[in-house]
Amino acid sequence: MSSTTLITTSTYLEGYKIVKQLGLVRGITVRSRSLIGNMAGGFMTLFGGRSSIYTELCENAREEALQLMILHSRELGANAIIGMRYDANDVMTGLTEVLAYGTAVIVEEN
Repeated sequence: MSSTTLITTSTYLEGYKIVKQLGLVRGITVRSRSLIGNMAGGFMTLFGGRSSIYTELCENAREEALQLMILHSRELGANAIIGMRYDANDVMTGLTEVLAYGTAVIVEEN
């Protein structure tokens, strides 16, 4: 199996056929911004526009959740993930859970 995991938000991969579904896979992380980061982010919101501090936090959290989901799929022997989605929820003030999930499958090229 290749070290690359194919991932799609669709329920199929063009050019591939699904030969086996292995089930739900997920990656979850809970992140918080430091006190200084929160102060800087809050200060930036006073001026409006893009908040690079919070954007970076969100990007890092999504990437970590994605990599954990990929690891979970590889542990099951998958080479692809279909129906991939992200979800995020506040656990408490200042703590956000980010979840990446999908269906682990084994695919073969058509």
